[in-house]
Amino acid sequence: MFLSTNTCDGKRDCIKQCPTKAIKFINGKAFSCLTCGICYKNCPNGAIFENSYGGYVVDRAKCNGCGMCMYNCPTSNITIEDGIVYGICSRCGVCAEACPSHSRVDGYELEKSKQLTLIESLKILNPPLDNVRHKTSAKCTEVTRNYFGTDTEKCILCGRCEEYCPTGAIHVRIDRDDGICRECRICSDVCPNGSMNKHQMVDKSTCTLCLNCMKACPSNAISVDDFEIIVNKINQKPTGKIISCLNCGLCADLCENESLKKVDGKLRYDPTADTENTTHEKAIEACPVHTLREDDEMFIYDEFDDMELPTLSGFCVSCGKCFQVCDEVGARQFMTASWDGKVSDDCISCGICSEVCQEGAITLYRGSIGVDLDKCILCENCAVHCPVDAIPKTTMYKNEIKDGFNFIEQQLCMHCGLCHKTCSYDAIDEIDGNYVVNDEKCTYCGACKNACPARAFLFERNFKDSIEGI
Repeated sequence: MFLSTNTCDGKRDCIKQCPTKAIKFINGKAFSCLTCGICYKNCPNGAIFENSYGGYVVDRAKCNGCGMCMYNCPTSNITIEDGIVYGICSRCGVCAEACPSHSRVDGYELEKSKQLTLIESLKILNPPLDNVRHKTSAKCTEVTRNYFGTDTEKCILCGRCEEYCPTGAIHVRIDRDDGICRECRICSDVCPNGSMNKHQMVDKSTCTLCLNCMKACPSNAISVDDFEIIVNKINQKPTGKIISCLNCGLCADLCENESLKKVDGKLRYDPTADTENTTHEKAIEACPVHTLREDDEMFIYDEFDDMELPTLSGFCVSCGKCFQVCDEVGARQFMTASWDGKVSDDCISCGICSEVCQEGAITLYRGSIGVDLDKCILCENCAVHCPVDAIPKTTMYKNEIKDGFNFIEQQLCMHCGLCHKTCSYDAIDEIDGNYVVNDEKCTYCGACKNACPARAFLFERNFKDSIEGI
């Protein structure tokens, strides 16, 4: 909700700019929709939706003008004109921007008690506010998460951690052709005679040509020539990326059969609980770094249905094996991630973070976001999907927007111009009084769609992983 303070001078600039006619002039003050959601709950056609800003918008394609929203509005703010519903606040924030005296304030910034006091002070009315969303008082100023992570400045991308991880929770991609040594030193680990040292140098006097090193080499960089072990090495600094489970616990939150839990800050898995024949599709799909997957090697036999059920892999159990086998001092270590909920000025209010947040911890504002740190588990799904990298992250994993579809249905458009003002890429053009999408400039971030108070956008977006094969 947006409120008018006692400094309101009654110039009505907010009323003129409001695209949904959600502001009225009462007793010399601007008064607007409370965004209580009662209209949303009582709409028989499902034509009213809660948007990413915490406001409500009417899908005019579904609305039949029955008036149930108007009849149930506790403040009688909703009207129907020519079959079109007006008076519902989409929380676009235009009113606050238009106010010359800065009298329009965001009710989310006030506690509920202050909202009541302010409304009563205006002597307008005292409506029920039980359903009014408000920003909770900040009990938590920072959210933290413990995990085994990588110091990318020290890591040489050898892949030892990946090879020794018992759950397959680490993926290393090296930008180097197959057949070239990546210095993982596994050949040295498996040599029965100690003939292969950590620098991939072979002691010919003790080597028995058992070929154990060649069999174990994950890069196929070892061969035999004239009864001699040859290691194909190049003097080149490797490049690539390392991705590992964040230990955020999102998979445990979404696990339908509770076979995966987070106990004392550590993920624990009971495969016997998977006999309930429930899938892990939701948890796997939601994994922020996409290390979680069905295990290719281990199955649970369901005697009742006479079938094999897949188990899970790709989650960190905090065993510390990656830390133990890492030869590069400090490259793999136990870390603590933290976030105070702040984002950089690069934020474009696209709303992707709010859409992908499985915990419902993010509320969208124009120019920024609000984070409920009491709900946030620091899964970094928002940061992974952020197209402008406005949210800090600890992982090298990134989901990028591949392509999409964006079209404005002119019959639904209210011609308010919010999409045009919101777009950071100048991809919304005004042509002959109509707003249209410039496909050549559009990045499919979705900021225009989220800002639209009429749901006039036909919008689709496809992501691609920035790391192939992971």
